[in-house]
Amino acid sequence: MFLILEREFLTRVKKKSFIIMTILTPFLFAALMIVPALIATMDDTDEKHIAVIDESGIFEGKISETEYLKFTFLQDVEIEDIKSTFDESNYYAVLSIGKMVASSPDAVVLYSDKQPSIDITSHISSAIKTEIESQKLLSYNIENLDKILSDIKTSVRVRTIKWGKGGEEKESSTELAMGIAYILSFIVYMLIFLFGTQVMRGVIEEKSSRIIEVIISSVKPFQLMMGKILGIAAVSIVQLILWGILTFGLVTVASSLLLDKPESISNSKDMITNAMETSGAAQQVVPDSIASNGFAGEMMGALSNVNFALIIGGFIFFFLGGYLLYAAMFAAVGSAVDNEADTQQLVMPITIPLILAIVVMVSGLKSPDGSISFWFSMIPFTSPIVMITRLPYGVPAWELILSGSLLIISFIVMTWLAAKIYRTGILLYGKKHSWAEMWKWIRYSN
Repeated sequence: MFLILEREFLTRVKKKSFIIMTILTPFLFAALMIVPALIATMDDTDEKHIAVIDESGIFEGKISETEYLKFTFLQDVEIEDIKSTFDESNYYAVLSIGKMVASSPDAVVLYSDKQPSIDITSHISSAIKTEIESQKLLSYNIENLDKILSDIKTSVRVRTIKWGKGGEEKESSTELAMGIAYILSFIVYMLIFLFGTQVMRGVIEEKSSRIIEVIISSVKPFQLMMGKILGIAAVSIVQLILWGILTFGLVTVASSLLLDKPESISNSKDMITNAMETSGAAQQVVPDSIASNGFAGEMMGALSNVNFALIIGGFIFFFLGGYLLYAAMFAAVGSAVDNEADTQQLVMPITIPLILAIVVMVSGLKSPDGSISFWFSMIPFTSPIVMITRLPYGVPAWELILSGSLLIISFIVMTWLAAKIYRTGILLYGKKHSWAEMWKWIRYSN
């Protein structure tokens, strides 16, 4: 078994595809983390002039200009007049504000020969919305209205503090826990499927080339199957470690070089706030304190209080447990077919629990202690993904022990069943076998 493990490991790590993917994948992971943040901090430096035709006559000077966005209010001009000469003008767009803007949401139209960005549309809609609300409030003839509005404006952000058993307080973050849970759960799903199918392809390759007939003469089928599964498991561990180290290094370097700007957090805040205001979610979704040192300090405090040892340890354990469980099933399927095209029907029952676990993961992000999340984190076929989803939120020790124990027991039982299928199917050729036939192989005596 060790010789087969060694052969599987060395053969795969020496492949050019392994080396290339090990080097390129961290760049992809780093790009997924850095590029959205980088885009959020980048401003459009092209100055844009927008002509405004205001039929209501109340918005002149009310739409604030920015460094790169200028507004010119036109008098006694119709849309059709400027439309015919738009190509010769230097205007980026023409903003038309109808007389009934306060009662008709369709009275504001932005004409352009390009697709305006969300920053521009949200800036305009926010300014017009604010002015309309101010005009409506002024109609109530309330004294010192501006001061009252300024006094009542309030930003609320809910901090979360976790109490330890001894009563100690630790800063936490629901958003941080959700982000870690989502990323790790999806990685587990992807890796189980990726490395599990590698086992199946390896079995099919050896069977179709008839090499398996020579190997079986010297090695027991169970030893061959387990050596192949454990060899690919060793490859996956090495690749995960290299991915983690390289991704961390790339993100650290890229962050220091590209995102080390004091205005970056503020720019991101403005963009998110404007976009959410446009959708009508709230007037102030992102609090002003997001750009303050206090908020950054709280986030760093929450990050420092994350039990990374438990999360990383749980990730490795449940990934390996899930991989070993599913790899045994993939190996059994590989032994029952002659080529990869015949595996689709047999693989479907194996992939359904993985897909179901991803669906339950969404529920687990919202309610990690709910009954659905709890039970699916106990079922061995879904626990590798769902338990990882719950782990950053905090899981009682007895639940971890129970879930891990059930996963280990299920792996042992599934490996025993898969070995019986593998033993019979590995030397059968010329026919695509069904699950019913594979069940008969399980019942064969030694």
